[in-house]
Amino acid sequence: MQEILYFRNMKKLSLIALLVVLFGCQNDHKNRVDAIYSNGTIYTVDNDFSTATTMAVKDGKIVAVGTQEGINALQFQADTSIDLKGQFVYPGLIDAHCHFYGLGQQLQRVDLVGTTSYQEVIDRVQAFQEENNKSFIIGRGWDQNDWEVKEFPTNAELNALFPDTPVALTRVDGHAMIANEAALKLAGITTDTPFSGGDIEQKNGELTGILIDNPMELVEGVFPTASVQEDIEALLDAQKINVAYGLTTVDDAGLHRGTIELIDSLQQAGILKMKVYAMVSNTPENLDYFLDERGIIKTDRLNVRSVKFYADGALGSRGAAMKQEYSDKPDHFGALLSSVEVFKQTAKRIAATDYQMNTHAIGDSANVLVLKTYKELLNDLPDRRWRVEHAQIVGMDDFSYFDSSRILPSVQPTHATSDMYWAEDRVGAQRIQGAYAYKTLLEQSGMVALGTDYPVEQVNPFLTFYAAVSRQDTSGFPEGGFNKEEALSREEALRGMTIWAAFSNFEEDEKGSLEVGKAADFMILSEDLMSMPLSAIPEIKVQATYINGERVY
Repeated sequence: MQEILYFRNMKKLSLIALLVVLFGCQNDHKNRVDAIYSNGTIYTVDNDFSTATTMAVKDGKIVAVGTQEGINALQFQADTSIDLKGQFVYPGLIDAHCHFYGLGQQLQRVDLVGTTSYQEVIDRVQAFQEENNKSFIIGRGWDQNDWEVKEFPTNAELNALFPDTPVALTRVDGHAMIANEAALKLAGITTDTPFSGGDIEQKNGELTGILIDNPMELVEGVFPTASVQEDIEALLDAQKINVAYGLTTVDDAGLHRGTIELIDSLQQAGILKMKVYAMVSNTPENLDYFLDERGIIKTDRLNVRSVKFYADGALGSRGAAMKQEYSDKPDHFGALLSSVEVFKQTAKRIAATDYQMNTHAIGDSANVLVLKTYKELLNDLPDRRWRVEHAQIVGMDDFSYFDSSRILPSVQPTHATSDMYWAEDRVGAQRIQGAYAYKTLLEQSGMVALGTDYPVEQVNPFLTFYAAVSRQDTSGFPEGGFNKEEALSREEALRGMTIWAAFSNFEEDEKGSLEVGKAADFMILSEDLMSMPLSAIPEIKVQATYINGERVY
């Protein structure tokens, strides 16, 4: 009998011991995390703009954020513990309007950014060709407003230097091009070529080589097709630059199906880490495929649910569509790039789907067309979040069209500080009051999504932050700031580059702030954006960038 009781007791003790071990394993599994980041200042960018000192990450998600004592109370066991040593953590930055793939392409072409004369443009093209010996020379980045002679050049020198090699050099904003005779001939452009939505410039009955907006597509249509390997290199080169600036999501403003599918395959293979909000380029083939066949595409790193449409051109090339004539060019109003009928038909087609419409609008005439059309179509459709990209010059009576859920502004603060030297000459003292009006847009809509529009501007998002707050160039000009009443606060600028940008992408529940359940997308800085000298912000360096908890820089 005693032996039976003994064995029963031993079985009971063994069972209890087994349960303790199992419970311990479960508890250990439950509280095990991949990493704990402590001893820093963590800007969560939550509703209260609160800060924390410690954050725990597991499986690419934030599982806890708070004080060291609070995290300790949860008894986490971390595979990696990282002492931030007093550094500052912010949500990964989101560039709400850029050309990620275009940046990578540009790295393979002639870089003309910063040229101070047409002769310097010629010199760079020659140096590039001597090194690369291309069958078709393509470049981008010149801006005649930066030259002593602020007029469009002609292609005479390009014709003499490259009589048999096509050359096409695009203006920095992507809305004007100078092409030599070889490129014009290859594209079939003559003095009799019909066009709309732009210009094929002629002087004394001869082509000058200057193409503005839609006619540029004729030359772009005969560009050599990039190989898959070249496209992969372009995307990876662009990623390398972006993560070094703390960017974890980019909104690529205009991509074709093939590039989107390549991005997806590289992401799925773990090669491309960058998260991409892809705006589909407005072509019949793209619309038929994405709107009618595929619908919204959403993965952990790719979001395809918007269409990019160009309403007009750019202010720098006087292609922006204005209600009244340009102040510095009588009888010139710019132009819409599509007819009003085509724009409205396209908008109506998109409104019948779950896709968002994101329309490039620079001039006040283009903006009011876009805003009125959006309002008519979305008035009874909540939470559509259609975006006006740039919203650059808006009539003072037209700001009221923006709201918090149907019509959102997506702006690029460095456009203000790049254009401020000549913008008032273009539009006059009255219209400039509604130009680059970021604070007014914020007050009307409750948010502004901020981006760079690179490679039109520099990739550096800290220039975005600086320009939004200071309204000055990096030399501190002008004193007091350009239309300083339209400046954003530091908190507003950071929200515009994180949670508000995420909202404009329908992604505010998964990124844009450092809160439990969201992706561990964040950057680490050695200085505090909220308190450091404003003049030092353009030069700040990122210490580390994480996407889904993985260090990518």
